[in-house]
Amino acid sequence: MQNLPHHYKATAQGLLEGSIEISGSQLESIKTAAPAEFGGPGDQWSPETLFVAAIADCFILTFRAISRASKLPWISLSCEVEGTLERVDHVTQFTDYVVRAALVIAPDADQSRAEQLLEKAEKGCLISNSLSGTTRLEASISVVGSE
Repeated sequence: MQNLPHHYKATAQGLLEGSIEISGSQLESIKTAAPAEFGGPGDQWSPETLFVAAIADCFILTFRAISRASKLPWISLSCEVEGTLERVDHVTQFTDYVVRAALVIAPDADQSRAEQLLEKAEKGCLISNSLSGTTRLEASISVVGSE
């Protein structure tokens, strides 16, 4: 890891109507639009879906680093994040995040240790740590080959 502080930039461009194009240095552009809840088409990434996707992505990347350092063998991890958008004191904001993580581990992996590392990843995710809402982890662990 490089020394802190790190700086990240993104650019957005749009016209009066239609999609917005977001881009970053050396990255593919993504077309976005308002979500259906705000009158958008509902078939493109929106700032809201990108926001909760960033939490899910960060959770998995954090777990990957923590599990590597802890030498925990695992097969796969999926993560779904549900963010609740509400109006609080006349301001629309995300107030609650549920992180649903489903980890598949090898038969020789320590399930108790895996649970601890999932919790550590939730606490260590820098995106979650930058939020002002409540974050809850709902984790499930399954062992490959078991029914």
